[in-house]
Amino acid sequence: MRFKSNACVAVHLRSLAKAERFYSDIMGFRLRKKTRSFLEYDTGHFRLYVNRSSKAQPPTPSFTVKSIVRARKLLKGARCEILVDRGQSLYFRDPFGNIFDVVEQ
Repeated sequence: MRFKSNACVAVHLRSLAKAERFYSDIMGFRLRKKTRSFLEYDTGHFRLYVNRSSKAQPPTPSFTVKSIVRARKLLKGARCEILVDRGQSLYFRDPFGNIFDVVEQ
């Protein structure tokens, strides 16, 4: 099993309107996609996903795996907490308290 970074980072914020003003107008990132629940930006070297959330969270790096089933089993065996499971992707907390996103290729 190998986890590979995929050049995506997510942040979770309460207000997408305020986030859009900041990331578009101040930072100058190009908005690629906008929905009611997230914004997707091209920042140059990575994609920034701004997700609507009830509370702000630090940036969440994303990794790609060949099998989300195997990754889920491996992470649970390592006593990681699965925070959100969307079937083909999941968020987990590692044993040190860090949160990561994993997406099946």
